[in-house]
Amino acid sequence: MTPVQPAGALTPEEARHLQENLREPVRPGLSEAELDDVERRFGFRFAADHRTFLSAGVPIGDRWPDWRCGNPEQLRKRLAWPVDGVLYDVEHNGFWLPDWGTRPVGPEDAVREARRRLADVPQLVPVCGHRYLPGLAGTVGYPVLSVYQTDIIVYGSDLRDYLHREFATGGISTAPPDGPRYIPFWSRFID
Repeated sequence: MTPVQPAGALTPEEARHLQENLREPVRPGLSEAELDDVERRFGFRFAADHRTFLSAGVPIGDRWPDWRCGNPEQLRKRLAWPVDGVLYDVEHNGFWLPDWGTRPVGPEDAVREARRRLADVPQLVPVCGHRYLPGLAGTVGYPVLSVYQTDIIVYGSDLRDYLHREFATGGISTAPPDGPRYIPFWSRFID
């Protein structure tokens, strides 16, 4: 049975077409059972567009996470990268959000408190390199973020826009005129 796609979702045909523009090898897509297994093993959920993209094909190469055959420890590190980057800035660069209250004096205490605060933020799931999509199950239309510590910028207003901009000939944006959707916590870093 084919899952019902949310309105405005990336279609399997569109995902395959976008993958043709990647200029990288693409393996056969992940089945629904394989996608469910990845989510269970690594403790996150793919957004609907990300599931569709990966069911159409799995790009291979150093920049792409290999959810079928990849090293589990490396995949866990990629999943932890966004939060680890924020924690690095807390420890080494004095980063602290005002709504977290008074910053603890010692760096270890600050990191411990920041980690506690970050436990409930939406999981960012790697798409390619340090480009991430929020893992909000069943959703479409969230921006793809370039994440490097607390230097976070939008690389596409959604997965479709990101793939067009980054890989399609001409890089034509398909972004909606009203800008990218808000991602709890992560969007606060975007100007």
